[in-house]
Amino acid sequence: MASFKDEVLSRRTFAIISHPDAGKTTLTEKLLLFGGAIRAAGTVKGKKTGKYATSDWMEIEKQRGISVTSSVMQFEYAGKRINILDTPGHQDFSEDTYRTLMAVDSAVMIIDAAKGIEAQTIKLFKVCRMRGIPIFTFINKLDRQGRPPLELLAELEEVLGIESYPMNWPIGMGKEFLGIYDRYHRRIEQFRVDEDERFLPLNDAGEVEGDDPIKENALYDQALEEILLLNEAGNEFSEERIANGKLTPVFFGSALTNFGVQTFLETYLQFAPSPQGRMSDAGVIDPLSEQFSGFVFKIQANMNPAHRDRIAFIRVCSGKFERGMSVTLARTGKQMKLSQSTQFLADDRSTVDEAVSGDIIGLYDTGTYQIGDTIYSGKQPVQFEKLPQFTPELFVKVSAKNVMKQKSFHKGINQLVQEGAIQLYRTWHTEDYILGAVGQLQFEVFEHRMKNEYNSDVVMESIGSKIPRWIYEDAVDESLSSSRSLLVKDRFGKPLFLFENDFALRWFSDKHPEIKLYNPME
Repeated sequence: MASFKDEVLSRRTFAIISHPDAGKTTLTEKLLLFGGAIRAAGTVKGKKTGKYATSDWMEIEKQRGISVTSSVMQFEYAGKRINILDTPGHQDFSEDTYRTLMAVDSAVMIIDAAKGIEAQTIKLFKVCRMRGIPIFTFINKLDRQGRPPLELLAELEEVLGIESYPMNWPIGMGKEFLGIYDRYHRRIEQFRVDEDERFLPLNDAGEVEGDDPIKENALYDQALEEILLLNEAGNEFSEERIANGKLTPVFFGSALTNFGVQTFLETYLQFAPSPQGRMSDAGVIDPLSEQFSGFVFKIQANMNPAHRDRIAFIRVCSGKFERGMSVTLARTGKQMKLSQSTQFLADDRSTVDEAVSGDIIGLYDTGTYQIGDTIYSGKQPVQFEKLPQFTPELFVKVSAKNVMKQKSFHKGINQLVQEGAIQLYRTWHTEDYILGAVGQLQFEVFEHRMKNEYNSDVVMESIGSKIPRWIYEDAVDESLSSSRSLLVKDRFGKPLFLFENDFALRWFSDKHPEIKLYNPME
């Protein structure tokens, strides 16, 4: 039996970040394939073959081919227990992604070799940098024609401001893609050749020995020249700089053809950190400490529509989770027994009896948890730092299409709001529902889920983009409410104004200097 310390040190918990279509779902699938978690891409062991990747489970994702909710997948490989947190690539779901990034110890950034660094990647990258977590880069789609690799590296350094160290280097690309020159393992990995001929060892001079046909190819000579340039003028390899997020190891490959993925996974596991300490009100919590603690970074309703369940995703930060154990919910001080728990392989779930620091577990939730909640065992109270929240920009009025179905309408709205998918406000007097979101797609997903999961058709009327500002006082003069500065309350009953634009906000502040406005999300 492995000791508690060995168990913790074997954990690797990471998120995959990318712009939509860079190949995140494909790479996730291939990693699961290596872990033996799935037999063929798109099918979970023991399940009927499905056409879709196991990490895209919601119907709307299948229609659009995007990931809009973060799922968790777990598998074992080379003596390590790996937790992958898939994140939404779509910018409208950046809030969900940002919270997920708070629950990982490293990130894998996928870049499309033809498109380079895209807007969403920059946003997500900044969050990783802010947290100082190690970032590993996979430049994907080498089986298609893309931009020159040196140009991609330069863009990585200029746009993201991070140094890079290519662990391997492409030999050609697209139709002329021959393989990768593996600097780290000192070998060439050939593309589309038989398994026993896949690797060609390099001599001390860094060249293929003997008279292998690859040596007669001009692309091989070009790769050698570029490697020479990298050796002389490129960044030095530094394990320490990788660990503090200052240097990103870069891997080239093709997730679709499953080329370079295994090399990436094995090297990643060597340099990625085991579970790291987490900041709390009692200082940094050591993952190896005996006391159990964890925090809720995500809540998801109806992952299994047949059961109408709701799951709170917990990142275990210290100690050992055991099913049936008693914990305290820091926010309320109440004690609870954790008897129903689950682990994930996308849509395939199993009951989990034990988990240690670094693991992600799901707890069945009847409305007890909120995003950001801390749970802990023992007498010593712990409260982890707050998770980031985002100010919504778009707002809609929402009501039930069928007045007779108010009950399912209210239930659906409350559950989806607790998930953090959308934010809920009520008009001051009439108590009408107003929803706020970062992007339009969130409303589409809300409407889809209300209909399919709660059997409630909704009517949504856009009130456009607004600037929300809260006020410190609970007593507020209702006559200040107008179409340009609409007075509403949030789901906790706190008053705020929704201003039509910057001009309306400035005009209000000048006219009513006694009312102090603030944005709690900044």
